[in-house]
Amino acid sequence: MSAAEPIDWALAGRAAARIASRHPLPMRRDDGLTAQLPALVDRAVELVGAETGLIASGGSARAVVVDRAEWTTRNVVSFRRLLAPFVDQQRQRFGDTPGPLTRAALASGSKVTALELGALLGWMSARVLGQYELLAAGDDDTDLIYVVGPNIVDLEERYGFDSAQFRLWIAIHEVTHRAQFTAVPWMRQYFLDQLSEVLAFGNHSTAEIAAALRSAATNRKLANERIGEGGMAALLATEPQRLALGRLAALMSLLEGHGEVVMNRAAGAELPAAAEFERVLTDRRRRTNPVQRLIYRLIGFEAKINQYAAGQAFIDAVETSAGRAAIEFCWSGPDALPTLDEIRDPGRWVARTSEQRLVVSAVSTAGAERVG
Repeated sequence: MSAAEPIDWALAGRAAARIASRHPLPMRRDDGLTAQLPALVDRAVELVGAETGLIASGGSARAVVVDRAEWTTRNVVSFRRLLAPFVDQQRQRFGDTPGPLTRAALASGSKVTALELGALLGWMSARVLGQYELLAAGDDDTDLIYVVGPNIVDLEERYGFDSAQFRLWIAIHEVTHRAQFTAVPWMRQYFLDQLSEVLAFGNHSTAEIAAALRSAATNRKLANERIGEGGMAALLATEPQRLALGRLAALMSLLEGHGEVVMNRAAGAELPAAAEFERVLTDRRRRTNPVQRLIYRLIGFEAKINQYAAGQAFIDAVETSAGRAAIEFCWSGPDALPTLDEIRDPGRWVARTSEQRLVVSAVSTAGAERVG
């Protein structure tokens, strides 16, 4: 074994697939989803473009229906590619041929981490409905929308949803994310830069981790706040990583909130049941037992859930104060993005960006007049 991977990826894949298949939901004749998906996505692209003005690059959107196990498999591949730079750092740290004790420790740690990742992905596979894949690079999985068919069909049957409306509603959300990351030229790299800073956690020494845990033990209130903001990663993060986590949380709140707003506006009269879909899914996200709630907090999923509500509240407040066009300024550059404090207090973002938004508006108006 060389200095090896920090995660036994094959084991992670097997563990995730096993958990995902524990309560399988067969597609039940596929319920037409695979055949319908291309037309649904094409319509979603039209609606999102008309609503937001964001026109995704890269040609037509591609989407594929997957089951729970396949969703976990594809995400294991994405995680492996994402972590590749940090694996190289690990190899440099321990060398290509570590000693027997180091080799044994790495092997043990890689299996434990694999089981943790597999359990997390297997558990999440029962909840996710769709995903825009932006982490993969270099093959046909890039710029692809996944739709977890069994989960969608299960919700349709459980709540009596109109399948045509519900499937279009889901497609709009994922197509919105695609537009955010491909129509805004700097967005993908900015997201990956923040994520890379957060993932530098893998370079922490044992002493640094122990110090973070001691600090948490002596300041429970602060520890609880950090776990609520980003799970154990936020608790153990260095100061630069906490800043990156804050930027990442603010960005995802904006993007998820924007996705929620667009999916409920874009189709207009085509989706009269949109409000019911939103009510049911919001209730579903919140309805957990105490054990699940604890897991949510530790893995940062609670923070993810909160991003939907916080982002929608931010957009609602900004539009009420400065008009619907104000949100478009967020796509002008990283400095225009709200901070986490501004997500929580939208008036601060409105005040900070007011002069810049006026300049951009004036330039746009002048350009339109010249064209006219």
